[in-house]
Amino acid sequence: MNKQEFDAWQERIETRADELWARDGKPEGARDGYLEIAREQIAIAENPTSGQIDPKEAAKPVEESLVSVINQGEFPTMTDQGDEQLFPDARDGEDREKTISR
Repeated sequence: MNKQEFDAWQERIETRADELWARDGKPEGARDGYLEIAREQIAIAENPTSGQIDPKEAAKPVEESLVSVINQGEFPTMTDQGDEQLFPDARDGEDREKTISR
């Protein structure tokens, strides 16, 4: 959007906001709220199908790039906190040595 298109768009918004503001009796200090309403109305009027999704397109499976699948192992999760055992093992000491040597 170039400067001329933006200025024309802004003018349409201000004109619509003035219409809405006048229709409601020009309440004092509320014009900025009408600018936001006018901006939404102009956007909807100029792009009536922008919020619609084609059901056939939405039903297609999403394909992830191979890079994202390869990199999954690089990001730690709650299970990647190491192999350290934080509690005593019943097999510690001599019993553990006997179990390991068998």
